Amino acid sequence: MNKEKTGYLLINLGTPDSPYPEDVRTYLDEFLMDPEVIDIPYPLRWILVKLLILKDRPHQSSAQYKTIWTKDGSPLYFYTKALTEKVKKHLHGEAEVEMAMRYGSPSIAKGVEALLRKHVTKIVICPLYPQYSLAATNSSVLAVQKVMKNLRTKVPVESIKAFYSEESYLEAVAKISQKYLKNESYDMAIFSFHGVPERQVKKTDKTGSYCLTAKDCSLSIVEANIDCYRAQCYYTARKVAEKLNIPESKYRVAFQSRLGRTPWIKPYSDDLYRELPQKGIRNMVVLCPSFVADCLETLEEVSVRGEEEFKKYGGEKMTLIPSLNAEPEWVDAVLEILKTAPREKLG
Repeated sequence: MNKEKTGYLLINLGTPDSPYPEDVRTYLDEFLMDPEVIDIPYPLRWILVKLLILKDRPHQSSAQYKTIWTKDGSPLYFYTKALTEKVKKHLHGEAEVEMAMRYGSPSIAKGVEALLRKHVTKIVICPLYPQYSLAATNSSVLAVQKVMKNLRTKVPVESIKAFYSEESYLEAVAKISQKYLKNESYDMAIFSFHGVPERQVKKTDKTGSYCLTAKDCSLSIVEANIDCYRAQCYYTARKVAEKLNIPESKYRVAFQSRLGRTPWIKPYSDDLYRELPQKGIRNMVVLCPSFVADCLETLEEVSVRGEEEFKKYGGEKMTLIPSLNAEPEWVDAVLEILKTAPREKLG
């Protein structure tokens, strides 16, 4: 009888293979054509992506990627790889560990195949998105299911649920952030999460009458908003602020990276960069708990464009607090999440 062996697949969102327009175009095409990301009918999505967005965006994004690219490649890639290697070292002899990107390389198919070659008897995927969203979490789960179906394997698969409320994750964010905050004097802390369209948040509300409808709908987690991305972001910010002893009057929650003209969840981070200096906020720190690895959205969007906007409107200093990356506290948290966080079986 074969001994049971678990294979863990750590999944991050993805990155182009290089910062050059052709590779950025390939990445954006795969990413934006996903119906979970731009959830409109295929013909409209094709026109929007192929004829409009991909006309200019690859060159614009290429210039942005070049500002953060390193000799080791994309920060998101090498931080995720470093995390995977450290988790793998801790679990050596107990389980197999691989990494995958939802978009780009290494693909989910490559990650699954690598685990199957090591004769695992069960695969547990860990989408590295703390808060649940259709565009990231659900898309990754669907991609894994498609790969398993194509491979015609009967190896069972489980998915670790969004870990926004897991104590190990919250502690890791707080401890790693504190290393940098202790040397910073600031008037306001911004918890800047990746945004999503309002319609995607509403889709997760089975009642159809709570998310973005009820007053203060994101200030507590109830049955109606248990899968609400916005509510989970607010929960994370509250708990981390408590651990960091940041009073409610000294922090704000906001959402970044919106695309297109459709309404996205508010408030918008870039609006705060413009508004807060006019209210006397001169020194600000920005934490990005939805990004477990520093990437374009943190290193360029926040730390470069965001700071420029803040200073343009009267701010003096805006400091980005680094993400979890592959810090020891995050490695320990991932090990705990793999062991104890709630899971669901994927059919």
